[in-house]
Amino acid sequence: MKSYIASRINGEPVVYVHRPDKVRYQLRPGRSLKIVNHSPTGFEWGYGGSGPAQLALSILLDITGDREVACSHYQQFKWDFIEPATEAGFTLTEPQIHDWLKSRQTSKHE
Repeated sequence: MKSYIASRINGEPVVYVHRPDKVRYQLRPGRSLKIVNHSPTGFEWGYGGSGPAQLALSILLDITGDREVACSHYQQFKWDFIEPATEAGFTLTEPQIHDWLKSRQTSKHE
């Protein structure tokens, strides 16, 4: 189960992905910037702007590996998870994200 841990190091936003095999890597915006360039200066959270949109897209791309799914859902994901986060940071888990995606797909079909 992956976990996304956002925090600030010397005031700068940093997001690490922790994998079950104990590998940890820093999530970077490069892949998502090739799809939509909201924030070339990087990630942010705690409000509904361009940095949070870039982060939302990056997380969904990383967790799903699916450009279409990520592009379809990242704006709402931003409002539901990234915008309400405290300035200090947040943690999101793979099950939380998959449950959220599943609920979005279920509500579309009702």
